Amino acid sequence: MIFIDACKRKETPYTPIWMMRQAGRYLSEYKESRKKAGSFLELCHNVDLATEVTLQPVDILNVDAAILFSDILVVPLEMGLPLEFLAGEGPKFSRTIENYQDVCALKQDAYLKLDYVYDTISKVRGSLPKDKALIGFCGSPWTLATYMIEGEGSKTYAKSKKMLYANPQTMHYLLKQITDELKGYLSMQIKAGANAVMIFDSWASALEKEAYFEFSWGYMKDIAHYLKTHFPEIPVILFPKGIAGYLESIDGKFDVFGVDWGTPMELAKRILGQKYVLQGNLEPSRLYNEDSMEMAVDEIISIMGKKAGHIFNLGHGMLPDLPRENAIKLVELVHKKTKR
Repeated sequence: MIFIDACKRKETPYTPIWMMRQAGRYLSEYKESRKKAGSFLELCHNVDLATEVTLQPVDILNVDAAILFSDILVVPLEMGLPLEFLAGEGPKFSRTIENYQDVCALKQDAYLKLDYVYDTISKVRGSLPKDKALIGFCGSPWTLATYMIEGEGSKTYAKSKKMLYANPQTMHYLLKQITDELKGYLSMQIKAGANAVMIFDSWASALEKEAYFEFSWGYMKDIAHYLKTHFPEIPVILFPKGIAGYLESIDGKFDVFGVDWGTPMELAKRILGQKYVLQGNLEPSRLYNEDSMEMAVDEIISIMGKKAGHIFNLGHGMLPDLPRENAIKLVELVHKKTKR
């Protein structure tokens, strides 16, 4: 698999490419599948339909890897927090974590209740061409904790930060509990057939440097170390969004570092390029215009070159109204321009 070879810094015939949120609303096929499911959560729970939408971008775009269609919040859902996705508002937990007692009340071994995820992985892997990789994933402990405390997405993370600074022991207890679930969750994804796994730290930029490394990166490193110890051949990708200023302090046992669009690729290459394969980092909005897109592709390739050590991706997820033709064109451009 070209994608897996690239994760291991092996020579490949071209730079592989896939896109975050490549299964999504910019595809009419996805909208049809979602309609059939009834709701977003039902789509995550329906093995046949989740398989369908996982495979759609591989068939339509010819990307080099599929990423499991699911949501990071299925883990806290199975830990006992009721979850719904409201139209126009996004995910909402009707019960939240406010104190130590609430953390104690969370269900343990929640990862054992996520059979619908593992069944989807098995089904996708069985249908995916042998040369295409399947990526499993989860949210980082910190990102999941913010949703569990705030009850929804937040701009200030005020409740989460209040707990972090006023009751750090409670926050660490919550993060440790989530971390233990994620170790089991990603292990089960690998056993079900995932060829690589990725941890998304979407709200990394909410924390100042010292707090970030204590309350987020340390836990991501712990999960990555656990996985590399138990599944040494499986590439682990870490993606902390918005921490360009902290790159000098990044360390740990993992394979690929995801670079967001706000982090200059040149900076990431200079600081981390020798230690980790880099993935990224096209600004998703560039796909609105073909010329802007190609200009940025050329710039990223000029920085990263055509040699091993780079996986092409967006610097965050596909937006719902991006033209699919341009997504198809992007994959063609990267394959053509990076051909060895």
